[in-house]
Amino acid sequence: MCYGRRMKKLAIIGGGAAGLTAAIAAGKQFRESFGSDASEYAAITIYEAADRVGKSILVTGNGRCNFTNEHLDLWRYHNSDFVRCVYDALDARTYAPHVPDGPKKEEGFSPVTDFFEELGMDWWQEEDGRRFPLANKASVVVDVLRAAASVFGVKEACGCAVKSIEAPREEGKPYTLRMADGRFERADAVIIACGGRALESVDLSAFDGLRILELKPMLGPLRVTKDYIPIVRELDNIRVKCNVILMRQEDENTMGCIGSESGEILFRKYGVSGICVFNLSRIAEPGDELNVDFFDLGHHEWAADVIRNRARAAEKLLGRTPTCADVLRGFLLPRVVDAALKPIGLSPDDLCAPDDEEMISDLGTRLTFFSLKLAGIGDSNLCQVRRGGIDVACVSSKTLAVEGQAGLYAVGEALDVDGPCGGYNLHWAWSSGLLAGQCAAKKLIGSGEAHD
Repeated sequence: MCYGRRMKKLAIIGGGAAGLTAAIAAGKQFRESFGSDASEYAAITIYEAADRVGKSILVTGNGRCNFTNEHLDLWRYHNSDFVRCVYDALDARTYAPHVPDGPKKEEGFSPVTDFFEELGMDWWQEEDGRRFPLANKASVVVDVLRAAASVFGVKEACGCAVKSIEAPREEGKPYTLRMADGRFERADAVIIACGGRALESVDLSAFDGLRILELKPMLGPLRVTKDYIPIVRELDNIRVKCNVILMRQEDENTMGCIGSESGEILFRKYGVSGICVFNLSRIAEPGDELNVDFFDLGHHEWAADVIRNRARAAEKLLGRTPTCADVLRGFLLPRVVDAALKPIGLSPDDLCAPDDEEMISDLGTRLTFFSLKLAGIGDSNLCQVRRGGIDVACVSSKTLAVEGQAGLYAVGEALDVDGPCGGYNLHWAWSSGLLAGQCAAKKLIGSGEAHD
């Protein structure tokens, strides 16, 4: 087979999780089509504004990189129907159940885990399904990705911020990438893999019909209203295992539950943080209330039973009527007890006799419904993702190609997709990168000047 001389160029905007994966997937596809001389026929370049690729991966999972989760609940994604279709499309391209010698999907595996195993990365799994590299370091993930990209001849153009992408002037002509420093590059296909605030700096106005939705920070801490600042300030840097329930006003007299999470929360001077708070931040709005259930029992009467039993045990141990502090000692930190009781006029020094039903009921209610009024997202710099970006209605769920724009693709956080903590967002980044990288490469191979 003889191929035409003009080299096809694939440009990937953004060198994060989705961008690196897309580059590797495209490089592998070119290698399968052109053999070991693929670099003579196709060039792949990652344009990254930072001084190196993969920096965003290094901070994921507290530096350990929770790269996926065996138990992904797809409905928990924003735009979950679109995500499901993308994952199905990737599965169909990765596995061939009706081909005798084709690759089969094994239980517990996915295109993502297969991809990383192929790159040589071992991993381990926690009981809840979260998966981490065996070395427990995010740097290992970046290392295997960069090594694989290098094998396929991917060029890293770091310190290159793309200012705008211009559509081809006529069919068959390349895209133009305008850099922030005034330079420009041409590419036959472009994969937009920059997410969050980086997407805001790229001008995509040349593409009619491509809707860009407002970017909003998600998966971050929540800020309380000023009336509640004194309460959380007293608890700054204290961590508590509990259940948190997000409440919203349904009518004049009713608050309804719109979400709940169990886990550890971290009190901050401005509000609350922690994974369970991060997850609720995806649906929280100013004016909502966050109820902290320190007992994680779900009902104040059950909490009252626990308090009554603790009061009896304390009375027997001390040989006197216990105080609230006595009853709750060993369960909650003294600062938490003080902060929880003060707003309802109780003190840790108030007596709590086992037969004082009113006091026990008050304690049970307060420690089940420790309510904080929310003002919105806290420090947006601590948010892990941004919701918004390219409207998924403008993108094919089978290829991730932008509708009406041959050779233009969008992946990862550039799209209006986000999920909760626990490997969801990285799994989306890898998966969308794999699908778009394969499809972009095949598009270029199909449009190449090739003949037998």
